[in-house]
Amino acid sequence: MKFIIIGGDAAGMSAASRAKRNKPEMSVCVYEQTQDVSYSACGMPYNIADAGRDIDDLVVRKAKIFREKQDIDLKTGHRVESIDPVNKTIMGLNSQGNKFTDNYDALLIATGASPIIPDVPGFDLPGVFALKSLGDGRKIKEFLSSETKSAIIVGMGYIALEMAESFHHRGISVQMIKPRPQLLPWLSRNLANRIQNELTEHGVQLFDGHPIEGIESFDNQLKVISKDISLTGDIVLAAIGVFPNSQMAKAANIKTGPSDSILVDSTMATTENNIYAAGDCASAFHTVSKKQTWIPLALYANRGGWTVADNVCNKKKYIPGVLGTAVFKVFNLQVARTGLNMAEAKKFGFEPVEMVIQSRSRAHAHPGSGKIDVSMVGDLSTGKLLGVQMVGEEGVAHRINAPAIALHAKMSVEEFALSDLAYAPPFSPVWDPMLTAANQLLKKMS
Repeated sequence: MKFIIIGGDAAGMSAASRAKRNKPEMSVCVYEQTQDVSYSACGMPYNIADAGRDIDDLVVRKAKIFREKQDIDLKTGHRVESIDPVNKTIMGLNSQGNKFTDNYDALLIATGASPIIPDVPGFDLPGVFALKSLGDGRKIKEFLSSETKSAIIVGMGYIALEMAESFHHRGISVQMIKPRPQLLPWLSRNLANRIQNELTEHGVQLFDGHPIEGIESFDNQLKVISKDISLTGDIVLAAIGVFPNSQMAKAANIKTGPSDSILVDSTMATTENNIYAAGDCASAFHTVSKKQTWIPLALYANRGGWTVADNVCNKKKYIPGVLGTAVFKVFNLQVARTGLNMAEAKKFGFEPVEMVIQSRSRAHAHPGSGKIDVSMVGDLSTGKLLGVQMVGEEGVAHRINAPAIALHAKMSVEEFALSDLAYAPPFSPVWDPMLTAANQLLKKMS
């Protein structure tokens, strides 16, 4: 049996490695269009912040390890351009421009996602970058120097905010601009305002609600132009989001779902026989909304690769739903979420009620305690917990895992309020912020 994988990062290499563990005799071939495989893309902003650190430190496992120790036929510099599901064939070009074809018994599409680049002039100018692949991170790091004094970030999402801190750490002033109003519109306003204050306290200038008309070269710098303002800097980063690389799948008549992601079932199978999809290009099932969604996050990509490999090896496995559980850092703040926010809950037909509270990360008399803001959402009609958001200086990143487990277990707000959470003064008040929020939400729902 021949198992071919298109894409050599999280989902692709997880699937390749697990398939060889399951069936060492299986022929596993991975086609990757770049020279980089199996790296920590999430670590790039932090690596870029450290001028003395090699970007290749982010490589988890080198290509030769997959080839020599795991007997995986890893072909870097090979871009797959089309799939023929009828004849079970892929076709593409290698880095020398030579055509290749290959036949599969099972195929995994793990083509990931690409950064959204605004369709306006100037985003192809020197000094304008996006950050998605290790190659992108390498180019940014090579561009930055002691002469780089100012940066403009187009966008205000996860990567944009992490890169704002990264540039600041290197002594580069930061201006951020986005077409739509509000910083982090998916976040409860009280919590978003706290993040906005953190950014401004660190000298980051925010310009939301300014559609971009283009970028121009100006006096050895770059000028980002909007209708009513223009910003000038030495480097521009486009960080307004990503889209799934599903074009090749669509050309092969494979159905797509939310945000044009490749539609998969709980086994990660697509609508074509013997073809799977996993990672940032694939759809997911949301545990709370019970709907297909698209949430490109690292754990789902790795877990999806495992699930595909097991099913290809005739070990019937099903991937659980996702919650969009995520955490990121903005200077001294940790920001986390899981489940649905108010707007999402209304969209999916719930009767949401929200409680926003402020608590502390440690017992009141213990030194070093920080404020934790919590937004908790429950469903009035069923009493079920729907989602949680948190912002704080400490104690947020791992605390979000408690409501994530509660959502997977389909717990009610009352059941979660009765959970036996750990307490010690250096780590939490007696009434953990999660319990305080749940108890206050119960009162509001009654």
